Amino acid sequence: MTESYPHYIEFRHVYKTFDTPVLADVSFQVDPGETVAIIGRSGVGKSVTLGHIMGFLKPDQGRVIVAHHDITGYGEVELGHIRRKVTMVFQSGALFDSLTIGENILFSLELREDYDEQNRRDVVRGLLKMVDLDEFEDAYPADVSTGYKRAVAIARAVAAQPECILYDEPTTMVDPIMSSHLSGLMLRLKRQLRLTSIVVTHDLDLMRQVADRVVVLHEGQVIFFGPAADLERSDHAHIRDFLELDRV
Repeated sequence: MTESYPHYIEFRHVYKTFDTPVLADVSFQVDPGETVAIIGRSGVGKSVTLGHIMGFLKPDQGRVIVAHHDITGYGEVELGHIRRKVTMVFQSGALFDSLTIGENILFSLELREDYDEQNRRDVVRGLLKMVDLDEFEDAYPADVSTGYKRAVAIARAVAAQPECILYDEPTTMVDPIMSSHLSGLMLRLKRQLRLTSIVVTHDLDLMRQVADRVVVLHEGQVIFFGPAADLERSDHAHIRDFLELDRV
């Protein structure tokens, strides 16, 4: 950590335009060990925000700080160092179809020179147990549901021992039981491993369970940034409509 960048992740007046403005003067911070949820309707810039954190996108204006480093001008080599600390769980799971579930998790450990073969196997089994997938070690991604694919993707991300995990819509298109399982898993990771995380989601139940603070994006701007509990008390018309629609 440096004095200049005390927050683990920070957006400072970030602007991004494609055909139309997507992010307009976006500022927020995520502190070490904190979980921040980014919510809003489709097309408001939630996934674009994650793209900036991973360095896949560069802001037109403003600064992006990740892992206490200003990555705004970083090239691929420097970003490689950041991506060892910050990993992303994609909505698709992004698993290798030709590898078993155990092998998918093992993939994250292949570059760990401090692990021998037995260590790697022990870690894989431990992670499978953690996500309640012990009996699926030899199954393939095609053999399990969307929700279980996401759980495997989370286990694979944790295997790399990151400081921070970014979750892109982790409970979209899964049933309520699996949604509850995934949110419980995310909460355990936060408490046991003290991981910093950002969760992009439409799922307000998930937000309420795991988020310390919430960013609400609307038309590319932050219209709320604060504790999750305060969101319910907001008198902003769009937020009132958003919460009411969720209740319906």
